[in-house]
Amino acid sequence: MAEFVLKYADGRGQIHQQVTTAGSEKELRERYSQQGFLIYSIKSRSLGVAGFSGRPKKLNLEKFLIFNQQFVTLIRAGLPILKSLDLLAERLTDAKLSPHVKAVRDEVRGGSLLSDAFREQGIFPKIYVTSVMAGEKSGSLTEVLERYIAYQKLSLAVRKKVLVSLMYPSVLIVLVVLLMVFLVTYVVPTFATLYASMNAKLPSMTVLLIAIGTTARTYILVFAGALVGGIFLFRWWARKDSVREKLDLVKLRIPIFGEMWLKYQVAQLGRILSTLLTGGIPLVHAMETAAESLGTRLLERAISTAGKGVREGQPLSASLKTSGLVPPLAVDMIEVGESTGALPAMLNSVAEFFEEDVNTRMQATLSLIEPAIMIFMGGFVAFVLISLYLPIFSLADSIR
Repeated sequence: MAEFVLKYADGRGQIHQQVTTAGSEKELRERYSQQGFLIYSIKSRSLGVAGFSGRPKKLNLEKFLIFNQQFVTLIRAGLPILKSLDLLAERLTDAKLSPHVKAVRDEVRGGSLLSDAFREQGIFPKIYVTSVMAGEKSGSLTEVLERYIAYQKLSLAVRKKVLVSLMYPSVLIVLVVLLMVFLVTYVVPTFATLYASMNAKLPSMTVLLIAIGTTARTYILVFAGALVGGIFLFRWWARKDSVREKLDLVKLRIPIFGEMWLKYQVAQLGRILSTLLTGGIPLVHAMETAAESLGTRLLERAISTAGKGVREGQPLSASLKTSGLVPPLAVDMIEVGESTGALPAMLNSVAEFFEEDVNTRMQATLSLIEPAIMIFMGGFVAFVLISLYLPIFSLADSIR
């Protein structure tokens, strides 16, 4: 018998979490489902010890989106779910996705629900598993999957737009750093050797630059090793939940970018809640799923706290306002959606508004950052050239 951490909701909508024993996760899920409980998650207790269970595998969302498009097409054509999974499992080209789809097929063939089969793999997004579960209960699996596909397309489009916007400044920064390293570790020491052979009296700025250059050339491998080691150490350290929340606070306090980061997360929250509510998921369950889907520890805790307020009878807008993280405009829009009975549509509008706002602000900010990088690069190169050639001009004057 193994121990599992079980999280479920009773008939009154109250969330419970307890440690219980069972022969398998499937057996435990069936036992509580037959009693009328709504299962949120089941995790093996042994996997969570000290956080050494390893990082979960990442799913290629673009290839997973293609899989779902093909899956929906086959189901709409009249093929049974098991036959559709059979066809897709043998034709998938993604080496990471294929074994999981085959495992899902085998679970379904063995009598498991489709949502349970996806959940047991531990790699598929929580919002996807919840959507499939809602489709099974309502008998509208294809409609729910189409809504998920539409959500995923929009989410990937926004993410690509952000990455494309950041690509040019990132390449520019890398080139500037490489140029600085080349000048300091190669050009400056070469001039230092020249001036040492001439026994010339050097200006203060030249002495400073030569000292930096010769030191950097001597310890360049040590600097590079320390940088790589520091990056790996930081990534290992940042995996802890307490550290992730602190890092989220640091991101939030960064001027300009902190506000854009928060608005992007709120847009994602609105998009996920809208998709789940439209699919028939209860609000409390949708908030639980949204909190886990965002991957932002700070916002996850705020949404979990707001979920408790919703369970106690508070409106969603009032619960989010109490958190102090959600922008007032988003809270006002959600309040209007609640009062008019069109909350899913209003949450979708919140997502669209903040995504557009983030895109506009990012374009404006980057349009200022790029000239700033060029000015900094020009100033650094000018400083190096003046420092290196100033002694030569002095020597030329003395010769005259």
